[in-house]
Amino acid sequence: MGSYKKNAYLYSTIVAIGGFVFGLDAALISGAFKFITAEFNLNEWQVGALGFGPGIGVLIALPLAAWSSNKYGRKATLKVIAAMYLISALGSAFAPSFMTLFAARLLGGLAFSSITLAAMYIGEIAPAEYRGKLVSMTQINIVFGLTAAYFINYWLLSMTNSDAEWVVTLGLKEYTWRWMLGIEIVPALIWFGLLYMVPKSPAWLVYKGKIDEAKRTLSKVVPEHEIFDHVEDMKQSVAESNQDRSVGTQMKEIFSKKMTIVTIVAFTMAIVQQSTGINAVLTYAPTVMEQLGLGEQAAFQQAIWIGLVSILFTILSLALIDKLGRRPMMISGLIWVIVSLGICAYGFGSAKYEVTHEAIAEMQDIPDVNKLTALVGQQFATDIEFKEAVKGVMGDISARDNSSVFLQKSAVLNATLILIGILSFIAAFHFSVGPIMWVLLSEIFPISVRGIAIPFFALLSSTISALTQFLFPWQLANMGASTIFLFYGGIVFIGLIILYKFLPETKNLTIEEIQAKLQRK
Repeated sequence: MGSYKKNAYLYSTIVAIGGFVFGLDAALISGAFKFITAEFNLNEWQVGALGFGPGIGVLIALPLAAWSSNKYGRKATLKVIAAMYLISALGSAFAPSFMTLFAARLLGGLAFSSITLAAMYIGEIAPAEYRGKLVSMTQINIVFGLTAAYFINYWLLSMTNSDAEWVVTLGLKEYTWRWMLGIEIVPALIWFGLLYMVPKSPAWLVYKGKIDEAKRTLSKVVPEHEIFDHVEDMKQSVAESNQDRSVGTQMKEIFSKKMTIVTIVAFTMAIVQQSTGINAVLTYAPTVMEQLGLGEQAAFQQAIWIGLVSILFTILSLALIDKLGRRPMMISGLIWVIVSLGICAYGFGSAKYEVTHEAIAEMQDIPDVNKLTALVGQQFATDIEFKEAVKGVMGDISARDNSSVFLQKSAVLNATLILIGILSFIAAFHFSVGPIMWVLLSEIFPISVRGIAIPFFALLSSTISALTQFLFPWQLANMGASTIFLFYGGIVFIGLIILYKFLPETKNLTIEEIQAKLQRK
C-alpha cells in the first residue's frame, strides 16, 4: 500500500473515531435508564426526554455545523464537536438532577453532528476506488462504540453483585449509572487530541480559493500525477455553482430541477434510515430484550448480541460495498429489514401473558407481590393489557421498577423467534441503509452545496430519530411491541418502492462523474 493510501486510511480512521464516541454515547444510556428512573423517579415522558435530548441537540447543531464547516472548515468544526462530547460526558456523570442530566444529554446531541462531518470529510479526501470503504468506517466505528457500551454496561451491572473491595471503594454499586455515562470521557479526550493530526479538507480549501494548500493536502492522499486533475475538477464544480454562496442560495440549488432525483433519493434515505426504528431498538436495547421475558441480567447480556451482530454485518457491508455496489445492497437490505420487522411483529403478536401461583412464589422478594394473586387465572393477549393489569394491583412504581421480573415470570411467547427477528433486523440495517446512506450522501451532492446539503438531510434523519426515541417508551407502554414493529415495517416498505425507482449506482465513479450521471438521468 502506497504512502498516500496509508495516509487516506489514517486520516479517515482518526475522523471516524467520532463514530465510536457517538455509538458509545448513544448506547451507554440504554443501561442507565432503569437506575436513573429509580433515582429521579421519572415517568415515561421524562425517560423519553432523556432518549430524545440528544435528538434535540442534533436539530440545533446541524444547521450550525453546516455553517461552521463552510466558514471555518471541516477539521476545525470536528475539534469543537469532540470538545462538546467531552463536556457532555462530564456533565452526565456528575448530574445532580434530571434537568442537569437532560442538559448534558442535549449538549451531547450537539456533538452528534460528528457523523455528518465525518462522512463529508472522508468523502472529500478518499480516492474514488476506496471512498465506499472509508466513508463506511464511520458506521463501523459507531457499531464498535455501541457494542463496547453494551459490554461495559453488562460488566458494570455484574460488578454491582460483587463485594470486592475496589467495587465498594469506587462506588460502583451506589453510582452504577454515573460510571456507565462517565466512561465516555476517555475516548472523547483521545479523539480530541488525534484530530490535530489530520489535514484540512482539500475540497474546502478549493472552495475557499486556497489552491496551493489544497494541492499540498491532496499530495498526501492521492498519487502525484492525479493532483492536477483533482484540483481542476473541484474548481470546475465550484465555478459551475452560483457565486452567491449564502445558505438560501445553496438550498435553492439543492431543490432546483436539475437536482430533483438527488433530492428524492436523499429525502427518502433520510426518512427510511431512522423510520426502521433502529435507534429506538439500540437506545433502549435492554428494555426491548426485557419484553422477551428474559429478566434484567439476561436482557443486558442479550443486548451484547445486538452489538456483535452490528459489527459483523457492518464489516461485511464495508467489504462488499465497492464490489457489489450501493444500489443492490440498499434494495436487498431494505427487503431484509421489512421481513425481519415482520417476524418481530408476529412473535410479539402471538404472545400470551398469565400469572401463576408458582410465579408469585418465586417473586417473594418483591414487596406486596402477593397482590398479584388477583390476576391468577386470567390470560392477557398483549403486553399492554398485562402491564395495565399489573399496575392496577401493584401500583405504578412497583410495576415500573419490577417490570422485567413480572414479564420474565408471566410471558408465554416464542422468545427465540423474536430474538432471531431482532438480530436479523440489526444485521439487515447495518448491511444496507445504515452505512450506505452516508456513503451516498457524501457522493451525490456537488462541492458547491455539500456543506449545506449533507447536514440538511442529516438534520431530517436526526429529526425522525429524535421523534422515534422520544415516543418509544410511550409507544411500548400504550401500543405494544407488535404494533410498533408493524408500523416501522410499513414506512420502510414505502421507502423501498421509491428507492427502487430512483436510486442510482455510484460505485467507482468520482464525485464529478456522479454529478454528470445524475444530471443526464
